[in-house]
Order: sequence, then C-alpha cells, then structure tokens
Amino acid sequence: MRILVGVTGGIAAYKAAGVIRGFTELGHTVKVLPTQNALRFIGATTLEALSHNAVDPDLYTDVDSVKHIALAQEADLIVVAPATAAFLARYASGIADDLLLNVLLATKAKVVVAPAMHTEMWFHPATISNIETIRSRGVVVIEPAVGRLTGEDTGAGRLPEPEVIVNGALASLANQDLAGMKVTIATGGTREPIDSVRYIGNRSSGKQGIALADAAAARGAQVSLIAINIETDLSRFDRVAHVSTTQELSVALSEQVIDSDVLLMPAAVSDFKVESAIAGKLSRSESANQAIQLVANPDVLAGLADLKLARGLKTVLVGFAAEVIPSGENSGTLQQRAEAKLTRKKIDLIVANDVSDGKVFDADSNDVVIVSTKGATYSKGTKLEVANDVLDAVVHLVG
Repeated sequence: MRILVGVTGGIAAYKAAGVIRGFTELGHTVKVLPTQNALRFIGATTLEALSHNAVDPDLYTDVDSVKHIALAQEADLIVVAPATAAFLARYASGIADDLLLNVLLATKAKVVVAPAMHTEMWFHPATISNIETIRSRGVVVIEPAVGRLTGEDTGAGRLPEPEVIVNGALASLANQDLAGMKVTIATGGTREPIDSVRYIGNRSSGKQGIALADAAAARGAQVSLIAINIETDLSRFDRVAHVSTTQELSVALSEQVIDSDVLLMPAAVSDFKVESAIAGKLSRSESANQAIQLVANPDVLAGLADLKLARGLKTVLVGFAAEVIPSGENSGTLQQRAEAKLTRKKIDLIVANDVSDGKVFDADSNDVVIVSTKGATYSKGTKLEVANDVLDAVVHLVG
C-alpha cells in the first residue's frame, strides 16, 4: 500500500519516527510530507532513513511535475501524526498553503489525523469545531491519549503511541465483516506459583493475541481481551480482564464463552502446576532437599468445547498449538499434528506453528498453518497479517 505520512510542527513530531517505521515494517511504501515547522522538531535525514524515500516539504520546486496532484492521486492512505491545532484549523478551513495541505485537498484517499496539543487547546471551542468539520467530511480522527504533556502537565492531548496510530489508520481501511460479533481473545502465558516469588511459566509474549484483538476490532467486532501476565499497554481496548494462573483463566473463559460468538485461544497455558505451592520463599538450602511435585492442569480449551456441547452454544472455538518439529521430518508434520488436535479437542479451528529453536517467541512475524474441518491454509508474515488470515478463516466458518 502507498502511504503518505504528514508530520506537522509540534513537540510530538519525534513520535512520527515510530509511525513511519511501523508502516514500513508491515511492508508498505511510505513517503513523508513534513511541514517546514515539523523540520524544526525532527530532521529530514531521520525521516528519509526510516521511510527509504526522499523528503521534499517544498511546494515550489519541481512545479512542472504538479507533484501535489501526483502525490494525492497515488496515495492509498494519508496519515497526519502529529496534527497540531494550527494544522487542523487550516485543514478545516480549506487553506492550502504548503505541500501537505495541497495534497490533502486534492486527494480521494482515506485521511487519518492524530491530533496532539495541550489539553486547553484540545478542548477549545475552535478546535472542537474544526474536528467536527473534518469528521463530517470523512476524515478519521484518532483521539489523543491522556498522559504527560510538555512540561509538568498531564491530561488529554498526548499523541497516542505509534502502534496505536498505525493500527487505527489501517483499521480505517478494513472491511467490517465482524461487525456486531462478540469476540473473546485470551493471550499471554500463565504462571503457576512454586512459592511466593517463583513460578512455572513460558516464553509467550502475547503479541499474536494482541494482533488478533487489533484486527478483530478493526473489522468491527466487539472485543473482550483476557490478558495473561501481560504488561504491555492495552488501554486502546475497551474490555480487558487480567489473569495470572490457569485456574483464573479457566474461570474468566467459562464466563465469556457463554456470551461470545467467537473465542480465540492464542494463550500459552501451562500443562502442569505445583501440587502444593510453598508459602513464603523457598531458600537455596531448603531447595536442595525439597522435591516439587507437579500435577497436570486441566485442558482449558477441551473443557470449553465440552461446555459448548453441553449447553448447545454456537460459539466458534479457535485453538492455537505451538509445536516443536524435529529437523528432518516432512513439511506435512505440523499440519498432521494440528488436524489431530482439532479432532481430539473437538474445536472448530486450530492455528499451529513450529517453535523449534525459539522461533516466533517475542517476534513480530509468524508462520502458521490454519486447520478446520473445511481444510487447511498456510499464513506467513507479520503477526497482524497472520491475525487477519486467521479471522478470514473464522468468517468462512461463521458464514
């Protein structure tokens, strides 16, 4: 996709670097259109290095090429981050006094703006009116975050984090095939206590589940996220429940499955727990003679499948399987294991990947096979791209 990133002259301009990187890492072609004031806050060299394209903020060079029209016609998406109060005022009034504003007035592409300014400016009647005006024209406005501002003040007006802007902008182009559906996603890794400070855990980052939540929300779903020991900022989601152990996860899921159209389980659930967790902290000298007895945790997903059957629920259950495939085994092994688990767990869809040698964990990309009773497909790319492929398979099942 061809994306133009407009950068205007506010202190939050430094965050535009993260927005540009976010789009380029997803494989999009990015060109940056900074205003002259923006270049007072962030250099053209940085913008060119991250976008891999030259930066030209000047309306009055290469006039014969009519570049503002060419840029406007070529763009699939235009994102302005940060969008200052002054920029919003000129844009709402139709003033085209620089290259960015000329492009915006000439384009038919989707336009997304992410305002950033001091709280008083954000709530000023003039800014409120300007935001209402551009929204009425189809511009998508990503609301400012609440947080630390310039100086010592805190409040509304902070530019959202780059990943929020990137996901929000891409969401504006997504189809709405999950509109009206309730989707529950459990992600992260459980921790089973050994004593008061130690636990049995795993290497799951929760990134694939968060990508699924972003993708589902972008496609119109009402998303409930069950975050298992995740410390990442999840404030962009309206419904987030935090749990730690397998037991806590099981309780949360049993409550959610009854009211969900789709339940996805990219969670890494511990197969075992300590039979009797030790009160206090086990010392080094004590541990030398202390045997830790492990017992199996219940199969949470299989239990949900039983609950679905017993209550006659229509919930689509999607499982995830992290497999270790020995080197030398044929390429069909992963799919075969996924098909076996699909049948054994009595679920509707399963997504499997090969995590041999630490692959995938905490990475931004994934490589999976998606298996249902209707067949198997493969997906490879960023975790957001994989998330959308998984949701495509879900929509196919629901339809």
